[in-house]
Amino acid sequence: MRKNNLIKFIGATFLYSLLLSCSGQSQQVTTLKEALNEKFLIGTALNKNHITGGDLQGVEIIKQHFNSIVAENCMKSALIHPKEDQYNFSMTDSFVDFGIKNNMFIIGHTLIWHSQVSRWFFVDENGNEVSSEVLKQRMKEHITTVVGRYKGRIKGWDVVNEAFLDDGSFRKTKFYKILGEEYITLAFQYAHEADPDAELYYNDFSMAKPDKRNAVVELVKNLKSKGVRIDAVGMQGHFTMDFPLIDEFEKSILAFAETGVKVMITELDMSALPNPHRNMGADISDRFEYRSQMNPYQEGLPDSVSIQWTNRMNDFFKLFLKYHDIIERVTLWGVNDNDSWRNNWPIFKRTDYPLLFDRKYQPKAVVDSIIKEAQINN
Repeated sequence: MRKNNLIKFIGATFLYSLLLSCSGQSQQVTTLKEALNEKFLIGTALNKNHITGGDLQGVEIIKQHFNSIVAENCMKSALIHPKEDQYNFSMTDSFVDFGIKNNMFIIGHTLIWHSQVSRWFFVDENGNEVSSEVLKQRMKEHITTVVGRYKGRIKGWDVVNEAFLDDGSFRKTKFYKILGEEYITLAFQYAHEADPDAELYYNDFSMAKPDKRNAVVELVKNLKSKGVRIDAVGMQGHFTMDFPLIDEFEKSILAFAETGVKVMITELDMSALPNPHRNMGADISDRFEYRSQMNPYQEGLPDSVSIQWTNRMNDFFKLFLKYHDIIERVTLWGVNDNDSWRNNWPIFKRTDYPLLFDRKYQPKAVVDSIIKEAQINN
């Protein structure tokens, strides 16, 4: 080919490529938030290092792949409200600022939870259990202060977290002991009063278990019958390689949607490790002694296990995509494997592989699979 013709050919090729790019035909979708943009929000939990910028590689992944964030720990009452007359908003302010700066849908987690709750909440100055009226006032003051501070900026709140046992009975927390099941209604009422425009959620684990599913359905119906705002149920996705059954999880998605609320897939991770017993939920009080056979992959996952993990996680995302008209958000509980709480639960100092990005901040094979599945479902 002559030089002049070569120049013309290169120029024409460049122009054609430019036209394709402008028309969007040559743009390749490479991030989760791009692929899932028309389906649901894709979120992740931020830890202290993400919020403060100590983990720059993690922050880049968050900005690249996610359009929703939730605070993993800093908004829990023991940290944000350590004493009755003391609030600590420094970390939560930075968390919210990060979300606003990066145009993300921000979730507040969590207002009322029996765990990681400040000790002073339930006792008076003499250490005696407070009355129901005092606890109501403390709940209202806490919720009003926290929600009110971020009014209009935090778009949705996990109002009550993990109020039921797996058998569907109420968890006998201090909130329940002093106030009975009314504490749930009050929490939602206080949150709505503090920010009438914010979405309000109930959040729990083991939601594929029929007894807990039925209990949450009745809770939603009860709240709605009283005219109490509840926008969605958060189904925590703390999965293992054999729990839950996808069919049972699907039944719960449909059961919650039938009550008239949306569904959120929250706290999503999937352990690749054996568990001390089957069908475990995510109760952080469950603890077991370390045994080497329960930590078999310290040097990395065998290919066979990695493939099984990838296929199972991809199957769950296929389910989420199937019900994208019901599911508004899917949130991972961490960015990369090294971040995950599952390295230390229910057995301390294990090496687990539960998230979408590995310890070197590289996307796992499932990320590409999810992107492709989302495009197929367009």
